[in-house]
Amino acid sequence: MMNKNTVLGWATLIMIVMGIIIVGLGVYRYDDVAGWGFGAVGIGFFAIAWVFNALKGRV
Repeated sequence: MMNKNTVLGWATLIMIVMGIIIVGLGVYRYDDVAGWGFGAVGIGFFAIAWVFNALKGRV
């Protein structure tokens, strides 16, 4: 059975993986201004994953 902490753990893992993929797209795929946007969104994914990780055990 999945409780709240397990769901937050999986959400954190998924957000970190997606953040790495998006930053990787920004670095390796797009060389123009769009790369900066992808990088900013990827860093936002890392920030949200950090919040999810901080909420584990408190919700």
